[in-house]
Amino acid sequence: MGKFALLRQSEATAPAAPPNDVLFWGSLFQGLDRGGSFLQLQIRRMIVTAIEDGRLPLGVRMPSSRDLAALLKVSRNTIVIAYEQLVDQNFLVSRERSGYFVAGLPKQIGEAKLPATEAYSRRWTERFALQPSTFRNIVKPLDWQTYPYPFIFGQFDPSLFPTNDWRESARAALSVPEINNWARDMIDGDDPALIEQLQRQVLPRRGIRARADEIMITIGAQHALYLIAKLFVRPTTTIGMEDPGYPDARNIFGMMTSDVVPLRVDDDGLVPDDDFARCSLAYVTASHQCPTTAAMSRARRDEILRAARDRDIVLIEDDYESELIPEGDALPPLMSLDQDQTVLYVGSLSKALAPGLRLGYVVAPAPVVRELRALRRLMLRHPPLNNQRVAALFIGLGHYRSHLQQVGRVLLERAKLVDELLPQTLPACRWARGSGSTSYWISCPDGTDSAKLSEAARAEGVVIEPGDVFSMSPDATRHCFRLGFSSIRTDRIAAGMAKLGEVFARQG
Repeated sequence: MGKFALLRQSEATAPAAPPNDVLFWGSLFQGLDRGGSFLQLQIRRMIVTAIEDGRLPLGVRMPSSRDLAALLKVSRNTIVIAYEQLVDQNFLVSRERSGYFVAGLPKQIGEAKLPATEAYSRRWTERFALQPSTFRNIVKPLDWQTYPYPFIFGQFDPSLFPTNDWRESARAALSVPEINNWARDMIDGDDPALIEQLQRQVLPRRGIRARADEIMITIGAQHALYLIAKLFVRPTTTIGMEDPGYPDARNIFGMMTSDVVPLRVDDDGLVPDDDFARCSLAYVTASHQCPTTAAMSRARRDEILRAARDRDIVLIEDDYESELIPEGDALPPLMSLDQDQTVLYVGSLSKALAPGLRLGYVVAPAPVVRELRALRRLMLRHPPLNNQRVAALFIGLGHYRSHLQQVGRVLLERAKLVDELLPQTLPACRWARGSGSTSYWISCPDGTDSAKLSEAARAEGVVIEPGDVFSMSPDATRHCFRLGFSSIRTDRIAAGMAKLGEVFARQG
């Protein structure tokens, strides 16, 4: 039966148009951003969603293009193009002199009904080998961009994203020859173009030289840490973790061994003491210790490498934030100083661009990368090649270098502003920010509960990160919090700091 015959058959049971037309169509397109871009795409998506979930059943007559354009306050041509695209995709049918009608969807086999009972939940809980949802993690509001003063680390300021340059790279990646390159299955391989750009433009900035078989792309740096831990950590392995340190790394290691050793840090970073000496592996953030931001001194770097060599300790270097702010003398990462192949280096493109891109990489000896590739294949084969190719073009066209220069200038300006404001707004606190870091580690007077401070600040539109989650013993850093400035606009910093100071004064 053809579409038109199917439509005529349905008219006996389906209304020509929903009741209360204006109210119905107004609610259907309630989320339309009339001041935004890609209005035609928004309208198409909303119609498809309404058809998929049954709000627009088979045979319903759509408003005329003129009426819908008037209702939505968009051009008539926008509606016409949207309707025509939906006809081509078989979501709508067009009848001469009658308008557009919903073509409908195949009948669903049935609706799944999941019991929402406590017994049902317990049944699954009892089967879990572990419950990652119970781990202590950094918590940031998903809608942080709606807050006027988001002092959070690791997110981005949309005004600093290189939109036009990224679009140029994305358009270039959509040419037919490029599609033929990235649309294939690389099994456990990566885009050779991105590997080449890392070799030529990214890693040399950090003093690292690596062959192609010593580099592997990951879906963010955290994916790299998980793969390394899975490859090296047995249930009896002793692994050292900076304390305070990165909670997700601690959680990853803790899933695989019960012997996670807290390692002391000071103003020079990780301390290579007796606890360090008894580890098989050790996680280290040398460029900016997470979360204290301490930059490991050159002398301490040499000391760490000597101790790792003498004790046969594998170092996992997370260089998560290394080149955003051109401030002070840049210190070489451990990998660039390593003469004994003791360092596994984890880097990220996401921190410099946007976290949602999820592009990281590992640099390690070729035998290690070979096994990491085989392990990654079992999880996801390889990260999406289209994203890899866009990133490769972005770097190769010179956009990456110019983006770092622009972002660096803005972030340095913000850091200087926060430096000036902290003594005025939080005079009772101590703070630290390692050279080049995009966050501050704030130590409040003993007895301060940074979680309660964070909750009160958020009610005033200020978002900060409580410090208790960073330590293996929450009480050790309960009086601390992290204050980032990469995601807040420069013109909002002063007002946000003033608000934070007022909240802190009330809490005290």
